[in-house]
Amino acid sequence: MTLLEARHVTKRFGGLTAVSRMDFVLDEGQIVSIIGPNGAGKTTFFNSLTGIYRPEEGAIHFGGKSLVGLRSDQIAALGISRTFQNIRLFGSMTVIENILVGMHTRLRQGMMQALSRSRAFHEEETQAKAQARRLMDFVGLSGVGDELAHNLPYGLQRRVEVARALAAQPRLLLLDEPTAGMNPNETDEAVGLFRRVRDELGVTLLLIEHDMRVVMGISERITVMDYGEVIAEGVPAEIRTNPRVVEAYLGRGIAEQAA
Repeated sequence: MTLLEARHVTKRFGGLTAVSRMDFVLDEGQIVSIIGPNGAGKTTFFNSLTGIYRPEEGAIHFGGKSLVGLRSDQIAALGISRTFQNIRLFGSMTVIENILVGMHTRLRQGMMQALSRSRAFHEEETQAKAQARRLMDFVGLSGVGDELAHNLPYGLQRRVEVARALAAQPRLLLLDEPTAGMNPNETDEAVGLFRRVRDELGVTLLLIEHDMRVVMGISERITVMDYGEVIAEGVPAEIRTNPRVVEAYLGRGIAEQAA
């Protein structure tokens, strides 16, 4: 079943067209990667999907509902969560507090209930903390809930980001360069986690990733962007040997020599 569909999406910044008439379809239950050289428009496309940018042209539908013009929190409430290329944790908050932040679109109790410390507020708070601990266990953060986020090693901070994104109970998780800066062992563990997110939680995954070992190993389908446009789509074996993809990454001269 089609979960996400983008048609002719275009985003401009002044005279620069960062994304040009992009078509993209994602089926529920897939793990798909978007790749391309730096400046290809990948993160701009993610930002257009999540309400950070509003495209000048085109349509974006998620679960049959239009996303264009919605705020980021409204899109999150519909079932799209994301991580960012640069870690964006609240460093002076604990791990469990960071994860609880991700639940804000799912909590029912408002400010008045919190101020009055009502019974309903306490019950919801207890349930939220229990769910946060389950997510910590799931991503491999057992026992560090009371640690300040900025005290954790880099690889564990990335896991906190994933747990916080999952706290919103998404149907679709967008991961922007999730293994950037990781060592090979951390990368392998992250790939295993991403597969479990799809297989055990039923969450569809869309990645931006530069590590080709990760891309080719985890992706069921790959979309390649260059200068804001889609230049190739297909399964990993097709993308690996596509001449336009080789040229985009290596440059025309080197690509011709390699051929």
